[in-house]
Amino acid sequence: MTAPSTDTVARLHEDVLAWFEQSARDLPWRGVDDAWAVLVSELMLQQTPVSRVLPVFEAWMRRWPTPADLAAEPSGEAVRAWGRLGYPRRAQRLHAAAVAITQDHGGRVPDDHAELLALPGVGEYTAAAVASFAFGQRHVVMDTNVRRVLARVLEGVQHPARSVTAAERQLATAVLPDHDAHRWAAGTMELGALVCTARSPRCDACPVAWACRWRAAGYPEHDGPPRRGQAWAGTDRQCRGRLMAVLREADGPLPKAALDAAWDEEVQRERCLDGLLDEGLVTVHRDGTFTL
Repeated sequence: MTAPSTDTVARLHEDVLAWFEQSARDLPWRGVDDAWAVLVSELMLQQTPVSRVLPVFEAWMRRWPTPADLAAEPSGEAVRAWGRLGYPRRAQRLHAAAVAITQDHGGRVPDDHAELLALPGVGEYTAAAVASFAFGQRHVVMDTNVRRVLARVLEGVQHPARSVTAAERQLATAVLPDHDAHRWAAGTMELGALVCTARSPRCDACPVAWACRWRAAGYPEHDGPPRRGQAWAGTDRQCRGRLMAVLREADGPLPKAALDAAWDEEVQRERCLDGLLDEGLVTVHRDGTFTL
């Protein structure tokens, strides 16, 4: 796996940045001097499309415009406001991050990559994304869309590996521009979201189709492990989501019977409820009622 020539890389930068300037979506966490908004958006966007995130993000920022505002509320309120975004532990982690930012950083999201990485729920990708998008720093940002664009254009394969490899990160680092690295990250991310999509890439609209090794090779099919979509119906994920929805929509504590009515399969229901209790997403009170 070799990086393209210096001239090719320079043209890639120019073409992606010019396309991004013209085609970037107007999203509320872009172009704002608010690192908190960037952090909130990044955690919400994990495994969740923009269309579902937008209304929840906007309501969240109206209610909790600063980390201190969120830290002052119980974590259950964060889970409730998370709505149907899925993976509600992200709401808990965001609340925990808000508490840490308030207590340890004077209420301001830190701009240091290592300090970002030390926040609860913040991994390598999120730390790099916030440092890049909120503070304009030079970091390799490797989300699903970026990885797909680089895999096709630079490696000539349809899909990247399931997880980031050392060789993949090395190649991404080799083509990272010295200047405007944060816009390159945002531009390749947007290109993957809008044009170089997983199932129906629009190569006719791609600004770097001229350099795409996957296109030049005739669009070879993915030859790695099968890429299966996640099952939903009848799974523990669906059961947990159903229990959370009942509690989220309640005006107050609910009796166990209300949760029993939410899911017919008793063994699965009890297993999922136990998991939610263990994770702190649900609380059982002394009178036997349940809340978020």
